[in-house]
Amino acid sequence: MILGLSVATFTLVHVIISLVGIGSGIVVFLAMLARDRVAAWTALFLISTIVTSVSGFFFHSTAIGPPHVFGVISLVVLAAAVLARYVFALAGWWRLIFIVGAWIALYLNCVVAVIQFFQKFSFLQPLAPTQTEPPFLITQAVMLAIFVIVGIAAGIRFRPAA
Repeated sequence: MILGLSVATFTLVHVIISLVGIGSGIVVFLAMLARDRVAAWTALFLISTIVTSVSGFFFHSTAIGPPHVFGVISLVVLAAAVLARYVFALAGWWRLIFIVGAWIALYLNCVVAVIQFFQKFSFLQPLAPTQTEPPFLITQAVMLAIFVIVGIAAGIRFRPAA
């Protein structure tokens, strides 16, 4: 049991919240590329991604591993993004801090999603059983390239409303 839920139910809730975070994060970055601020989507992205990171620590574990490191990094950059957006209103360097923080948090969620896809989906498991094989590495490299391009474009295009 985790927080009064079966492990399977808690895992399902965690996955759903993670997917909400990824989906809303994509909407936020597409809006940034269109030079638009989407306040409700941004709030949904930040909240769901924070909840995803925090809930990840509730899974039973015998040692600190990559998921814990990802969770800590995500929470640190999300704290900066929340401060940048809601305390400093994206003024000056805070705009870039928000973009980079949101970018890192979304990227880490997507990295974990790809890892989980290759672990959990039977049609992907044979392609990368140890996650060191070319299909897995190529998927992660392509995703990183897309994130770098979108992140740079968002940094150039996105400006706070006047």
